[in-house]
Amino acid sequence: VSRKVKTMQMFRQPVCTAIQGDRVGICVTQFDPKQLERGVVCAPESLCTLYAAIISVKKIPYYKGSVHTKAKFHITVGHETVMGRVTFFSPAFEDFDSEPVMDCFLFDREYLYQEEYLSQAKDVGVDKSQADGSKVPRQQWALLEFEKPVTCPKLCLVIGSKLDTDIHANTCRLAFHGVLLEGFEEKNYAEVSLPKLKVFKLKHKEGQVERVSKSDMLVNGHLLLMS
Repeated sequence: VSRKVKTMQMFRQPVCTAIQGDRVGICVTQFDPKQLERGVVCAPESLCTLYAAIISVKKIPYYKGSVHTKAKFHITVGHETVMGRVTFFSPAFEDFDSEPVMDCFLFDREYLYQEEYLSQAKDVGVDKSQADGSKVPRQQWALLEFEKPVTCPKLCLVIGSKLDTDIHANTCRLAFHGVLLEGFEEKNYAEVSLPKLKVFKLKHKEGQVERVSKSDMLVNGHLLLMS
């Protein structure tokens, strides 16, 4: 629907122009206001409606709790706050010192799944003998899956909060913040878009040797190891 803007007012004063952040009243000709819900005014293609997003994430130091994968947070993005589930991941351990990329997300790389946001060396899902006691990645990411779609621009600020925390408690309710690098506009993003996100988990098994069979075979109750 295209309609002509007849006049504009800002705090009941007529104006001819408006810029980002201004609060204006608009008189539109031949338009029923009941057909318009509250929204935003923007240039064409500057906003997108997302069902999920990838952000570059940093934990807010004043938040005392851990920030776990699969936890739900109040996600503030654009002009909306919705509930969302978070999944954290980082570079592979050998790439922890890689230069951060803050304006895009690289799908051609492989990423390491994390049970929570990494803030201490004990959190790192690698052999501790490889760690230097304090090493954490220079950049971490999170996949946000929204309970309802949100409308926002790319590279906008994202804040994750626990707004259901007691407001009288002496604690910070803001858990993390970040920049939106990639958004998924498909309702079925899990089948269409997520397969190109390459996130892996580190796994290992432990066993006790019960006997040596021949010179190149170890046997225990569950594993058969050959050299």
